[in-house]
Amino acid sequence: MKTQIHEYEGGGIQSRGYLALPDGMGARPGILVVHEAPGLDDHMRRRAKMLAGLGYIALAADLYGGGKTAEAPQEAMGLARPLMEDPDTLRRRMRAGLDALSAIENVDRARLGAIGYCFGGASVLELARSGAPLACVVSFHGGLDTKRPAPVGAIKGKILACTGSADPIVPADQVGRFQKEMSDAGADWQMIVYGGAKHAFTNTAADQIPLPGFGYLPSADARSWTAMQNLFGEVFGPR
Repeated sequence: MKTQIHEYEGGGIQSRGYLALPDGMGARPGILVVHEAPGLDDHMRRRAKMLAGLGYIALAADLYGGGKTAEAPQEAMGLARPLMEDPDTLRRRMRAGLDALSAIENVDRARLGAIGYCFGGASVLELARSGAPLACVVSFHGGLDTKRPAPVGAIKGKILACTGSADPIVPADQVGRFQKEMSDAGADWQMIVYGGAKHAFTNTAADQIPLPGFGYLPSADARSWTAMQNLFGEVFGPR
């Protein structure tokens, strides 16, 4: 495996992404990995390397520019909130990341996917709603509401949303609205709700976040990663 900083431009910023390349030659599916509210940190770099270990080319996007990250929750929300409130800018920055992934040598442009966590989970769903050429999208404990619901036929790929039953950031009414939106849009979607899982259940550092309703749950982390791999196998076939 090879890893490196991968700079790209788009959406009004100069981004400093993180690229993980699998061993071996030939065309591979490309996966865009999108960070939580604090930015492109060790959690996202680890996920990119895990994907490369499975044989995928993974680019961890940088939605803030310059590799900027936040240390405290309030600072993180100060970075994420402007994009959450401006879906047009968010979608442009997401598309810039996808275009950067598509341009990488050996990426099979017919086999593109995107995964995201928390804020990143909401972001990959926005990219799907925009009609981007994605074969599949996986949201891990991401926000499900949107200011721009998907039009009928807009979503090209298969959708997997993994959420927690004990997540106060994504309550049951939001889950219901998302399910209706996906069905009304004619999307091929599935949702898995993990019992007892709190917000950020895949992040091993979540128990240290000083906010209510956050917490790591190893079983939900492992099961959701397996669910992602099953979807990838269905959509991408052999690597």
